[in-house]
Amino acid sequence: MSNPSGAQEMGTVIDGPERPPVAARPRVARKTRSRGDVGGALLLIAPLALFMLVFFIVPIASLLTRAAWDPAVAVAFPATARALATWDGVSVPPAAAFSALAGDIVAADDAGTLGDATERLNRDVPGMRLLLMRTRRHLDQLAESAGPVAAARDAGAAKADLVQLDTRWGEAQTWQAIGRAVQPLTGVYLLRAVDSHLDANGSVAMLPPDQRVFLPILGRTFGISAVVTALVVVFGFPLTYWLSRLPVARQRLVLMAVLIPFWTSILVRIAAWMVVLPREGVINRLALAMHIVNTPLDLIYNRTGVVISMVHILIPFMVLPLHAVMRGIPPSYQRAAVSLGSHPFSAFWRVYAPLTAPGVAAGSLLVFVSALGYYIAPALLGGAGDQMLSYYIAYFTNTSINWGLAAALSALLLIATALLFVVYRMLMAGRRHMFREAATL
Repeated sequence: MSNPSGAQEMGTVIDGPERPPVAARPRVARKTRSRGDVGGALLLIAPLALFMLVFFIVPIASLLTRAAWDPAVAVAFPATARALATWDGVSVPPAAAFSALAGDIVAADDAGTLGDATERLNRDVPGMRLLLMRTRRHLDQLAESAGPVAAARDAGAAKADLVQLDTRWGEAQTWQAIGRAVQPLTGVYLLRAVDSHLDANGSVAMLPPDQRVFLPILGRTFGISAVVTALVVVFGFPLTYWLSRLPVARQRLVLMAVLIPFWTSILVRIAAWMVVLPREGVINRLALAMHIVNTPLDLIYNRTGVVISMVHILIPFMVLPLHAVMRGIPPSYQRAAVSLGSHPFSAFWRVYAPLTAPGVAAGSLLVFVSALGYYIAPALLGGAGDQMLSYYIAYFTNTSINWGLAAALSALLLIATALLFVVYRMLMAGRRHMFREAATL
């Protein structure tokens, strides 16, 4: 007796199994976390989060705020700030501003805040420090000859006396600089970090070409970091490929050899390169003994020494993430491609290498970001034209004591690094989307 439904079912089986609809597919039950589990996890990470907040995030945020917040002049010249609050900012201010400034200069000198204010103003307009200190000495002479700062009590006399002392007090540009500086919120440092300034009209303009410093330094920083990253990939990829093909026991020994320099102090490693790289060092002696070169090579106090030391220091940052990826790629993939007629190099390049792209990208990003902030290697092994942006951040922090510009340069480097990370995430997202589309074909 015929069974149409059975024949239909048999035909379905013979034709091949059909893919069940999405609704009919079994669903994997998701584990839901209870509030207790979430609370326990938060308690476990709370000490680390508190430590990071107090000793990492707060100090960095405090430093970065100095790039746009400088109250030194506002603290030293409060009466001048009030007198200039209604000033149009174009012409010379009224006589009351002169009287207020004379009184503020004397009071700030007595309070010990005049030095910070003169330093701040001198960064905007060179010569302001000398002008203010000269004015302070002149006010002392007036106080000795005419009583306690009589000019400060008489606005008209104060204006005439200051203009007679120095004609710059009668120029609007001098007062415009003071008017900008008495505002604690300032963009002077951020503009200077990108080689810009405010012109006489208050508009943002680039500095003359001979005064542009920090953008070329930022370009040099990115250039050195890119060269170092490329060399780390060139040397780290074959090393990691060879490492991933070793037996497990030998992998551990080789990883230990790779990580030993990683555990050594950076200062010690750079000091070792200072012994190896000079004209009388080990490398030049071997090269001369083997007749590879006729004269010693200049490998130190230049870009070459900086790149060599940074590549040596940053190799583990490439090997570790790349090894984690290569270890998960089965060797059978290449053997299968070769067995199907592919050349071994073609099998490696078209099958194996694309699978290592996430490890190469992660290692390159880690190396590049680490190289951007290097300070010791360029400072000890490089020349004057090899210093990176971090060197100048340290200079303005420790030597010049210009915290505002140091914070602005730090913000510039941080923003550049963040933009680089955003580009990396976009590229990785595009790559994953491309693979998903290819898998659905």
